Amino acid sequence: MKRLLVLFVFITGGICHLSAQDLNARVQILSPQVQNTNKQALTSLQSLIRDFLNGRKWSADNLQSQERIDCSFVINVTEWDGSANFKAEAQIQSSRPVYGTTYNSTVLNISDKDFNFQWSQGQPLDYSDQAYLNNLTSLLAYYAYIIVGMDSDTFSRFSGSPYYVKAQTVVNNAQTAGFTGWKAFESLRNRFWLAENFNNRDYAPVRQVLYTYHRQGLDVMSDNLEKGRKAIFSSLPDLQIIDKQKQGSIINQVFFTAKADEIVNIAGQADPKTRMDLYNLLSSLNPPNIPKYELLKK
Repeated sequence: MKRLLVLFVFITGGICHLSAQDLNARVQILSPQVQNTNKQALTSLQSLIRDFLNGRKWSADNLQSQERIDCSFVINVTEWDGSANFKAEAQIQSSRPVYGTTYNSTVLNISDKDFNFQWSQGQPLDYSDQAYLNNLTSLLAYYAYIIVGMDSDTFSRFSGSPYYVKAQTVVNNAQTAGFTGWKAFESLRNRFWLAENFNNRDYAPVRQVLYTYHRQGLDVMSDNLEKGRKAIFSSLPDLQIIDKQKQGSIINQVFFTAKADEIVNIAGQADPKTRMDLYNLLSSLNPPNIPKYELLKK
């Protein structure tokens, strides 16, 4: 009872019988660096990936079509041997609607530089939660569960937990795969660590902020701008707990990659002291985005 309670009950005041899949995914495959690309094969793969993401049940909720989670997968093929071996990068984004507005707030915006896989034209996209079958469907399922988990967390406190567990299962199943991104020792900021962070209670403050920021902040602003804005600003210091204990963690980076611009926009009409306090906090928590936060001092 996540999106139903937040969006549908508020709007209709009643309970509806719902049926649909979970994602409204847009998929784009690019290949500007690949010569003599078989465009037909990539077009076919693009359709297969879109159908795979949109045609499966990833969550336990029953959503109407207008409640499906908007997301996008932009896959940039950097190398292709013309057969089955692909090297690629992917940009994955998701957003959720803000109550009482037409605005969609970005929840996830992540770049995966190791989105490599094998696929042959005509090959179906098979997947199982119980076993690793191939890297492409494991990648897609992993990010589908992360998207659903984060979306759930923004509507109901800590309700994304079952989906982060599923993402961790995808990681565990892929440990014997010959592809980069699944193993702890390969990087401190890869798929392994993102799933680990979301499942680790030490990072619960970030998930709490996801809920407060969206449900008590953004969703309130159309009725009470100051109340919603205050909830957002007062939630952000909780991220210092993670920053002090777990410096360099991927979960903080993922949060700010999605939210830096939005926070600056929300703070645009705040008083000078509030903006300066935010600048000091955000520049400490998220140094890579300091140029964006400089706007808060103007």
